[in-house]
Amino acid sequence: MQGARLRYPPGSLVILTGLPGAGKTTLLRRLYTLRGTESLPVTVGAVVVIDSAQAKRHWHGRLGWMPGWVRRALVFATHVGRIRRALAGGRSVIAHNRGCAPYVLRGFAWLARRHHARLHLLLLDASPEAALAGQRARGRVVAARTFARHQRRWAGLVARVKGGDPTPAAGGLIVDRAEAAMLEAITFDDGDDDRLREVRITGSSPDHEG
Repeated sequence: MQGARLRYPPGSLVILTGLPGAGKTTLLRRLYTLRGTESLPVTVGAVVVIDSAQAKRHWHGRLGWMPGWVRRALVFATHVGRIRRALAGGRSVIAHNRGCAPYVLRGFAWLARRHHARLHLLLLDASPEAALAGQRARGRVVAARTFARHQRRWAGLVARVKGGDPTPAAGGLIVDRAEAAMLEAITFDDGDDDRLREVRITGSSPDHEG
C-alpha cells in the first residue's frame, strides 16, 4: 500500500497537535530523520522543523532554581520565539505543539498573519488509552488532572474541525495513527495552485484535496 503526501503552500505554518503521547514527535522524527536529541530547530530543505521538546532540551539543567510554572513559561516562550523567527525569515514551518487551547491557537494564527503566512492544523487523533500508553512508553506520564484538561480541549477542537470549522486556522486535517503511519512526506510547494491540498489516506491512493 502506497503512502500519501500532504501539500501546503510555501511559507505556511503547520501546527501538529494532539493529546500527549499521541505520537506527534514520533511522526516528525520519521518524516524528517530527527534523532530526538536536538535542542535547536532542524532545517530540512525548505522546511524548518520545530519540536517543543527542542526548547525543553535547550534549557535542561539550567532552570532548576525556578518555580515549575516559570520554567514551563520560559520553555514555551522559547518555542514560540523560534517559530516567529522562522516565519520572519520567510520559511515554511512545521511545529509540534502539545497544547490546543483556543488562546494558544489564536496566538499562532496571529503570528502567522503578522508574517504574511497562513496557519494550518494537522491533528493527530489517538484515543486517550493509546495516548496514555504512548506516555508510559516514553517514560513521561502527564498528571491525571492535566491530561483530563487536554482531553476536554482536544475533544472540542476535533469536533469543530470535523464540523468544518478549523478557526482560527485556515484549514485543518485530522489523521489517526494508522493514517499517520502511511504518511510519507509533508511538502510545501505551489503545485498547480496556491491552495492547501490536504490528502486523506484511504486505500492505495489519496482521494481528497482540500
